[in-house]
Amino acid sequence: MRHLGVIAIVIVIMSCSCSSPAPQSSGSDESLIKVGVFDGHGGAQTCIWEAVEAIKIDKGMTVRLVTTSDIAGGCLDSLDAIIVPGGGGSRQYLNLGHENHERIRAFIANGGGAVGICAGAYLFSSTPGYASMALNGAQAIDIEHDNRGHGLAKFTLSDEGKTIFPELASRDTSFVVYYEGPVFVEAQDTITYTSFATMESDVHEQGNAPANMTNGKPFFIGNYFGKGRVFSSIAHPEATPGMRWMIPRMVRWTLDREFVAYGQNAVRPDLFEQEILFTRDRLRQESACYPTFLYGKPEDKIEALNWLESNVSWEAKRWVQGLLFDSSADVRVRAAEYVANSEFTRYLPDLRNAVRNEKDPAAREKMSASLSFLEGVLR
Repeated sequence: MRHLGVIAIVIVIMSCSCSSPAPQSSGSDESLIKVGVFDGHGGAQTCIWEAVEAIKIDKGMTVRLVTTSDIAGGCLDSLDAIIVPGGGGSRQYLNLGHENHERIRAFIANGGGAVGICAGAYLFSSTPGYASMALNGAQAIDIEHDNRGHGLAKFTLSDEGKTIFPELASRDTSFVVYYEGPVFVEAQDTITYTSFATMESDVHEQGNAPANMTNGKPFFIGNYFGKGRVFSSIAHPEATPGMRWMIPRMVRWTLDREFVAYGQNAVRPDLFEQEILFTRDRLRQESACYPTFLYGKPEDKIEALNWLESNVSWEAKRWVQGLLFDSSADVRVRAAEYVANSEFTRYLPDLRNAVRNEKDPAAREKMSASLSFLEGVLR
């Protein structure tokens, strides 16, 4: 495989405007790395949100949503990098259309960066019988068991990976959320990739998936494509508390930009020290939490939140928002802690309003502490 060292890439940025306005950020506009997150049919809503929020951790970047129409209208000319988030790769493929596939390919070949996360990595692959763009030199196998399961998976970094993520270099094993991501092997094409990390978890909890399929396979890979670079992640750092900073780092790698340090509220690799896979029992327990939030007593809601947070629930990210406005002050406090600990910066406006509206002085003080921590993630 071709070794991916530090090679300078000249990025030529042409002027063009997207339909979605770019948010304000620190630094001069010319110095900011401009990132677009694809927002089209096939992208899971929470995956899109979380990719956007992860980029906000990097104060040297600005981020916007990019639609199929934007790409057709030339929006890539105003971007440095594009992220294709999780969801369904074949649906994203269809939503983009052939001409936009070619626009993305040309964008990368001319020096742009691309990050594919889970479904995005599928989309970038070269998989026979699967709608894919042949951008990363990998082939997905065992696709008939895509619904193999999810949970907090363990991985180990290669030496090359440690240079990209030095914050994890001293750790033997690290953990991020995995959700039915591709099982990669080398494809039979002209693109070669470098593996930056290896999947160590054997995920086969659902769909009659075979054992010993995911473990030992690439977890993060990177490759050249023309003058540009492609980073593919089979897992979801953007959905993992303490690890979301890995997404802007991936973007910087694709552009051969200097790596910058992120704050201690964002970089928390020691938060998890063991694998948590969602077995059938865990899935049943997770599902039981939903009616508890609708009909349960305050103490039952708090117990459910405790379980969901400790197990890094995928589903709960859409359930907790309204609990910031629960009738119980104790539940409101615990929900604020959950939002902060899980780094749900998407809910910062909700938490700010919850704190502003809180009438209980003790609850307001505790919720303010959660708000302060969450705001610190983006500093």
